[in-house]
Amino acid sequence: MFTCWPEFHPGVVSVGRTMRVAIVHDYLNQYGGAERVLEALHDLYPEAPVYTSIYDPAAMPDAYRTWDIHTSFMQRLPGWKSNFRRYFALYPSAFESFDLSAYDLILSSSSAFAKGIIPRPGACHLCYCHTPMRFAWRTGDYVDREGIGGGVQGALLPLLLTYVRLWDVSTNHRVDGFVANSHEVAGRIQRYYGRSATVISPPVDLPLFRDYMPEDFYLAGGRLLPYKRLSLAVEAFNKLGLPLKIFGEGRDRANLEALAGPNIEFLGWLNEQQRCDLFARCRGFIFPGEEDFGITPLEVMAMGRPVIAFAAGGALETVQEGVSGRFFHQPTAAALAAAVGASRGDTYSPRTIRRHAEQFGRDLFLQRMRDYIEQHIHERTNGTVPEQERQRLVGKL
Repeated sequence: MFTCWPEFHPGVVSVGRTMRVAIVHDYLNQYGGAERVLEALHDLYPEAPVYTSIYDPAAMPDAYRTWDIHTSFMQRLPGWKSNFRRYFALYPSAFESFDLSAYDLILSSSSAFAKGIIPRPGACHLCYCHTPMRFAWRTGDYVDREGIGGGVQGALLPLLLTYVRLWDVSTNHRVDGFVANSHEVAGRIQRYYGRSATVISPPVDLPLFRDYMPEDFYLAGGRLLPYKRLSLAVEAFNKLGLPLKIFGEGRDRANLEALAGPNIEFLGWLNEQQRCDLFARCRGFIFPGEEDFGITPLEVMAMGRPVIAFAAGGALETVQEGVSGRFFHQPTAAALAAAVGASRGDTYSPRTIRRHAEQFGRDLFLQRMRDYIEQHIHERTNGTVPEQERQRLVGKL
């Protein structure tokens, strides 16, 4: 299936050329779960350059400013900070324009375009896929999620989608191996690309466990956007009359506040310490949306608190019913209210919930990715890479 890199044919290894690694990411202008995966990959290869379409240092953690980040021509487009979504038809060209001919191993972190880079012949390209391009394959979800799609671009959308889908399918063959963040996403990779994928859950930074007695309030939040379906939580808790705290910001906040009764409190943006404190003290976390994976519920479970989640998407892989939480099966306020009411008679062990969350910790992610990369390097080079170089390449040295 794989051919050897020319530099690693038997008898040529002694030339001493060090294998070079590059990392590719869709864009660096907002911070979320995909960027946490990128940070972990960068920790595996801290000297590797990061190639991306656009980069806004003000929107990213300060540590990124120490990285070797290469942007595309899109960084010079007018108004890209506010119009980056409207330029979506240019992203294929942006990623194909990168010259990656010097690299032997390319790791792409992709939920859209990064997997479409052009590796040199003989290089190994492994893609951590957060989801196949949502805009192309789940257009309704994307338009609802991002609040776009009107105007001239909306009228041209069918034609543009045909182009993007054709490009997306044709470029999947530039990837030697796919990693999916969940079985849900692995199923989409199989459906849209006809490729199998290894499932490796994204890294979760587990906060220090605090064995507090829970207080009688529930928690929800994150990015306050319509697709998160937090309106279901507001409606359910209006009926229940139980206290609910909602953290985070987003364009749906005003609508949610208008809908909420006096038992619902909006906290706005919180720092990591404030979030962890709430996670430790809440009676349970409400997760009514459908996510590809969903890291926040695991952060709550790491503090020993149960999650009440809609039974779909990544929650099916992170919430263990009866152990770390409870599901509701229809996306309605009534179904959520019934699940919350039933959960008040449940008994949970905070330490058992914590142990469950530890299965998704960052150290395990790093080890699984090292093993995955090591397997591909071994297969692709027919075992001809010297042991020390192979160890360095998979991040063990």
